[in-house]
Formats: sequence, structure tokens, C-alpha cells
Amino acid sequence: MSQLSQRPEKPVVGVPMPHESAAQHVTGSALYTDDLVHRTKDVLHAYPVQVMKAHGRIIALRTEPALAVPGVVRVLTAADVPGVNDAGMKHDEPLFPDEVMFHGHAVAWVLGETLEAARLGAAAVEVELDELPSLITLREAIEAGSFHGARPVMLAGDVEAGFADSAHVFTGEFQFSDQEHFYLETHAALALVDEAEQVFVQSSTQHPSETQEIVAHVLGLRSHEVTVQCLRMGGGFGGKEMQPHGFAAVAALGAKLTGRPVRVRLNRTQDLTMSGKRHGFHATWKIGFDAEGRIQALDATLTADGGWSLDLSEPVVARALCHIDNTYWIPHARVAGRIAKTNKVSNTAFRGFGGPQGMLVIEDIMGRCAPLLGLDPMELRERNFYRPGQFTPYGQRVGQPERISAVWQQVKDSGRLAERRREIEAFNAAHPNTKRALAITGVKFGISFNLTAFNQGGALVLIYKDGSVLINHGGTEMGQGLHTKMLQVAATTLGVPLHKVRLAPTRTDKVPNTSATAASAGADLNGAAVKNACEQLRERLLEVAGTQLGANASDVRIVEGVARVLGNGTELAWDDLVRTAYLQRVQLSAAGFYRTEGLHWDAKAFRGTPFKYFSHGAAAAEVEVDGFTGAYRIRRVDIVHDVGDSLSPMIDIGQVEGGFVQGAGWLTLEDMRWDGGDGPGRGRLLTQAASTYKLPSFSEMPEEFNVTLLQNATEEGAVYGSKAVGEPPLMLAFSVREALRQAAAAFGPAGVSVELASPATPEAVYWAIEAARGDDVRYGGDGARESGAVPVDTGALNHA
Repeated sequence: MSQLSQRPEKPVVGVPMPHESAAQHVTGSALYTDDLVHRTKDVLHAYPVQVMKAHGRIIALRTEPALAVPGVVRVLTAADVPGVNDAGMKHDEPLFPDEVMFHGHAVAWVLGETLEAARLGAAAVEVELDELPSLITLREAIEAGSFHGARPVMLAGDVEAGFADSAHVFTGEFQFSDQEHFYLETHAALALVDEAEQVFVQSSTQHPSETQEIVAHVLGLRSHEVTVQCLRMGGGFGGKEMQPHGFAAVAALGAKLTGRPVRVRLNRTQDLTMSGKRHGFHATWKIGFDAEGRIQALDATLTADGGWSLDLSEPVVARALCHIDNTYWIPHARVAGRIAKTNKVSNTAFRGFGGPQGMLVIEDIMGRCAPLLGLDPMELRERNFYRPGQFTPYGQRVGQPERISAVWQQVKDSGRLAERRREIEAFNAAHPNTKRALAITGVKFGISFNLTAFNQGGALVLIYKDGSVLINHGGTEMGQGLHTKMLQVAATTLGVPLHKVRLAPTRTDKVPNTSATAASAGADLNGAAVKNACEQLRERLLEVAGTQLGANASDVRIVEGVARVLGNGTELAWDDLVRTAYLQRVQLSAAGFYRTEGLHWDAKAFRGTPFKYFSHGAAAAEVEVDGFTGAYRIRRVDIVHDVGDSLSPMIDIGQVEGGFVQGAGWLTLEDMRWDGGDGPGRGRLLTQAASTYKLPSFSEMPEEFNVTLLQNATEEGAVYGSKAVGEPPLMLAFSVREALRQAAAAFGPAGVSVELASPATPEAVYWAIEAARGDDVRYGGDGARESGAVPVDTGALNHA
């Protein structure tokens, strides 16, 4: 067992405990960025001047009417920027644009003594626009050839030979929806400038170091003149990885120019209309199977809706390509990726970061093709699982492939799938207008940032003379429990009770150059850095303890706040040990660092080992569908998920549950609609509130929800043997969509292949049922078609 993964005697990690801020959350005493406004004197409020057209060049921007509004202090425009007028890392996102690129684009910001004054001032600003043609839908952009950014291609084996050897070849097309983050806390920032001209920004950001960098270059400053702090976020899900930078820069610019604190806080409608979403995708594909249903070749093109600027679209598409295989070995593959440029908000990171989109394509293919191959979908999936010694299409050996089957089999056994499927078959035979179905899907998700440089973490740990411990690390807390895990890691490594350890807010002047809390790598990177810092301190203290106890330092252990010599029982209390170390002038602070080893990625060749390991999971979902309306309910879900040796089991189970429900929302409920007509509202987001954008709630939760963490699953080379948990569970929700597909098919003849839209709303399910009843889905629309000369046993097919 590696030093990083080995656990000491009586560890605090692995102990179930509530979130470190749970009491504050439920009592309302937890502070978020915008709460700090009420503790700050003379704050100005910023309000955006939004242009409600999809595309156009600004001819005139008249701010004088706003300045006549009582309470308006200043209007911020491009002329006020002392540094670089850009809020993006790709330098394609003007903070104050001269061209409106999407409906609701902010072109100026008004500062007022009150929020109402700023709002009225923003309404008074006059913008004259020369309207330009716009591209709203993904299909419009594809037809117009509107793309930007890199266009990677992933190649493996010999694709043409693979198709030549295939007994069955199918082609199809699939388009699926974007998704709104809908975090409880909208984007917020509060900036002030001190007497030394140091800019201090409180920001609801997942990436404080990048927020610091953007603020600095907008203001024309160096990074050491800007400090960014993230106290906590009321949800992020990736939406606060890149998107907060511009809002923080507006607040900082206003503070710099006025000398007063400036607050930016978007209301819900502004947040929905100004911030990016999960990328919607369009896919075309061709797949070949041998006579036993094993994948031989895949040729696909994935097109992401990037919106008006690049943001993180390039790495999102890269991860989608890296996850199109999911749990299946594809010996011959050619998968191309591209980013459509549309006149919509700039789409961005969202939990799973392209992984869900890539995996959804292959799961949709498997669900469509199984009936055409005369195979049960569960059997088709099992036949294609990775086996030892096999490699992904991008060239990484798949470690622990046996866990794919292990979690799958455990779900089948614990969920009594065989028995329940017989029960469902009997139910369906007796109920012509209501059908049930049970589907199981798996997850193989790579953990690490695709960009190797981001796989590093830092920490600063301080021990005070009284024995109390303060830890700082580069990760941010958005409700996912990262801080809870870091407290447990520190207490475990030092050998002290948890109450001895406290955690400070994430700040760029404590731990510099941090990566975003993203890619599910927060606990891996920051936990290893915290452990490294604590190990340095522990080694120093063991030397002191050895001297005091008359023993060799290697024979001393610190457990539960007491240093003891192995074998003879002599001991020294932690507080006394720390005080003695101080008197001996032993350094009681340490900076920790960690870099993930063994990673390599060639983005141009699209080959390498981008991931430290894979997280695995399996989920079985049972649904019941009404044949008259398409309405459905999730009767039961069984999940087994691999988190290695959990750092904090209660936190991890909560993450699995939450990720699954969020994934089910994306796949079944959350239907984003944009005005694609030619009227004055073209490009407008139509689902601007929770009244029109349906989020999963308690009523959508499974009636029976069983979540189990895989046991005896130590991950070598990860902090205390744990694995990442944030993103992988979201993809477990594919089981719900596949169950809905099978339920719709149950209304038609045996062997019918059902095309199902995503999101699979009740309306979409109803049309799938109607198509299944008519048995025409396999030939129409974007349905799977077989090409070639080899027929399939399940009936007549459309031969190319």
C-alpha cells in the first residue's frame, strides 16, 4: 500500500459525520458572498445594462440619462477599463462589448447608492444597435458552418476494417438538450480597495486564482495586488468555474474608480439570461457489431453548442470524446469533436464536464440497437464491458476493469433484478395502458483534469501554541463537503481529535496558483496537499516527542491527541507536545503541495494517459409509465458506487444521491427553450424561471432509493485510499432514461427499437409510445438504421 493511501491507527477519515457547516445551513447563519454586503459600509450596487437582441453592433451608447437618475453614481463602460477589456481566458469575451452577441448581453453597468437607483439608471441608458443576423439553434450553426475553437479527432485501430468485419452496421443521429445550473445562490461579488490600494474581492467562485488573474488584468495590476476570497458557495456545479470572473471584475473596477465597496449580485432572471449552461450536443454516428453483439467499430461526430465565446468548450468537447466509450471496449474508433458558435450565452462547465454528453451518445446507441440485434439491453451492455489489458480509444489502459462488473453484479444481486423483471413482465401483460420497465447502466469516469498542469494542489497548515490547528487549502466549498473531508484528513494525519482542527476560507493570499475546484479532483488534490503539510509538521513533532519521551522518533505514534512510545506506554499530551516544540523553536507551520503523478496528454494527437484512475458505478432504475399521457414515476433505484475507501461516507452517499437526481433532471425534466423565430424576441431564453424550467424536486425522487458504496475498494495512490465522488454519480441517471425507453417499447410489439428525445419529458415519452405502437420509429426521424447487406433476426430493417 502506498504512503498516500495508507491509513494510520484510529483515523478520523472514514468516520460518517455531517457537513461541517450543516448547522449553519439549516439555521440560516451560514454567510454567503452577498450576506457580507450588510457588514460593509457605503456599498454601491451594480446593475447591468442588458440589450435584448440576439446580435448587433453598437452604434451609440448614451449614458447621460442614467447619470440624471437620483442615486446613480457612475456608469461603467469600456472607456473606464485601465487594463484589458476582457473577462475570459481565451481573450474572446469583452467585459464591455461593442457587439451584442446574445439576447441579454450586458454592455455597461450602472453603480447606484441603492439597487433600485442602479436599476432605474440601467433602464435609462440608451443603446443604439445595428442588428445583425443571428444563429440560435445548433442545427442553424451546423448548416451555416459556424464553428470556433479546436476540432479534435480521436482515432483507434482501423475503422474501415472494423466495419468490414461487422455483421451488423447501424447509423443514427441524436440531439440532446443543454442544462441550467440553477444553483441556489446566483452569481455574486463584493469588491473593495484598502488604503494600500490592495484590491480585495469576495467572490462566489470555484476558481479564486483565475478570478484573481482576470481582475488583475482588467485593472492593469499584478496578481499580488489582488486578493480573492471565497467563503462558500450556495451551489456551483461548474457554473462558477469560469463565469464569475467578469462579475468580480465589474465589482473591482467600480471599487477602484469610486473608492467605495461595490456589490454585484444577479437576480435569478439575470443569472439565467447572462450565464452559461451545460453544452447541448448533436451527434451523428455509425456503429458496427459482430454476430454476438460485440462492438467492432464506431465512427461519430460530436458537435457542442458553445454559445458566443469559447469559455471551457474545448476541454468539454475533449472530455466528451474521452468518455464516449463509457464502460465498453471499442477496438476501432474515429470520433470527431467540434464547437458550434451560436448567438446564445457562452456555455460552460457543468458537473461531468462533457463526460455525460459523450457517455449519453453510446448509451443511447446501445439502447436503440439492442432490440435490433435481438438482445436484451442488459446483455448487450455486459457483452461489451472492458476486460483486463484493454485500452481506451485514446490509448490509456483501463485500470480495475473488474470493478465495472463488480458494481454491476452487486446491483443485480442486491436489487433482485431477475426476480423483479419477471414481476414486471407479469404486470405489463395484465395492464395494457400502464407499463413498467427496469434498466441498468454503468459508469466509468476518468478522474483528473485533461490539462495536466491543472493537476496540482496546495495547502497551508498552522499549529498554534495552544495546540489548535488551522488549515488553508486551495479548494472551494459549494456544499459538496470538501471542507469536511479536509478537516478529517488533517485530523487523521496529525493524529488529533477533529475538534482541534479549524478551516479558514479559501483565499489567494494563503494558497496561490490553485486549480479550480472541479473535475471531481478537489479532495484528491487538496487532500493530498493538506496531508503533505501535516506530515511535515508531524515529523517535526515526533522528533520533539522522541526526545521528551526518551525514545527514537520512529517509535513514537500520535493517536487521538496523545504521543506514545510503542511498547512501553510512556506518553505526552498533544498540547504539551506543541508547547514544548514552540519553546524549542520548532517551526509550527508548513506549506503542503501535491502533483498527480503518471499523467500525460498530447492534445494534438489526442492520445495519452489523462486520468489518474477511473471511478465506477452502476444503477438500476424501475419506472412506471402511463400510456395515455406519457407521465411516469420512478418506483425504485438501486445504486452501487465506487468511491475507493470513503473519506467521509455520509458526505459521499449524499453526493451520489444528489448527482443522480441532478442527472435525472437533465435527462427527463429540464427542457430549455429558446425563441428561434424571426420576431423581435429571437434568441430570448423562454424558460427564465422555475415556473417554466422544471427542476427535480421531492416528487421526482425515487419512491425507494438504495445507495451503497463499494466495499474493500482502496485506491492506491490517492489520499487515504479514497476516490472522487462529485461528478461520476450524475451519469448513473442514464438508467432512468433507458428504463423509460424500455417502458415505451413495451406498448409496441416485441423487438421494437424506440427513439427517445432528451430530455425525456412526459410529452417526449408519449410520442415514443405512439411511435412504438405504430412500430415505425426504427425507420423515421433520427432513428437507428442498419446499413449493409446483413439482416437482423428481429424483422425487416431499412437497408442502405
